[in-house]
Amino acid sequence: MTNSGVVIVDKPADWTSHDVVARVRRLAGTRRVGHAGTLDPMATGVLVLGIEKGTKLLGHLALTEKEYRATIRLGRRTNTDDAEGEPGERIAADHVTDADVHAGISALTGVISQVPPQVSAIKVNGRRAYRMARAGEEVELRAREVTVSRFTVEEIRRTADDAGGLVDVDAVVTCSSGTYIRALARDLGAALGVGGHLTALRRTWVGPYGLSGARTLDQLAGEFTMLPLAEAVAAAFPRRELSGEEARRVAHGNRIPAAGLGPGPIGLFAPDGTVVALAEERPGYSKPIVVFAAA
Repeated sequence: MTNSGVVIVDKPADWTSHDVVARVRRLAGTRRVGHAGTLDPMATGVLVLGIEKGTKLLGHLALTEKEYRATIRLGRRTNTDDAEGEPGERIAADHVTDADVHAGISALTGVISQVPPQVSAIKVNGRRAYRMARAGEEVELRAREVTVSRFTVEEIRRTADDAGGLVDVDAVVTCSSGTYIRALARDLGAALGVGGHLTALRRTWVGPYGLSGARTLDQLAGEFTMLPLAEAVAAAFPRRELSGEEARRVAHGNRIPAAGLGPGPIGLFAPDGTVVALAEERPGYSKPIVVFAAA
């Protein structure tokens, strides 16, 4: 059986996250493969996959902070808020100054209320919003609170066509899980009165996992390697060393005394270095929430 762990894939453009999972299932020789947060087909970069017991990590990794490099085009909307959608109204952006761009970005930094894109995987009454939108149905999505801890401009470029000027903004965004970079592009364009959409997106970090540790699918086809489960947990969570007796108790799903490492999740390791579980700390005790080692 394939060993358990995490694979950091540098997702290619025009592949869905499901396509990548299907490919890695074949390469790893197991169906127990999942991903920690999707990337749109247009996007490239870090896609974290769990293999075998590594799939148990994914729900916790999906809650971490993420970093992107994005290009936003001001002067046109699309129905998907990115370059894959149908073009909408074209409004010349010649009058938009660099100061306007910086002010608009500043207003979208911090804790903000964001309405997800109409074409998204969010469920409305049990149905995916993108399916409703593509069927021509009106989709009302609720705004939700997200955190954009960094939204900085790297370059502003200006081009022109028959309809007037376009402004391309290259930016770096660090944000909480659940933030849509497409929606940031849309909202920046709306605030500036010219419309906007995303033309390029590359995810550079998911929690502790960055592009430096990512492999392309071609590289994985040549040599399939993964980050072992113990290393993946140690990279993502605080580490606690257990005694032999504590490890046995945790492997059976039992509580042990708290160690004062914070609420968690915390990686719990046996004396031989095996990762036993992820745990949460409550007043006076530590409770396993995911058990990896056999009881």
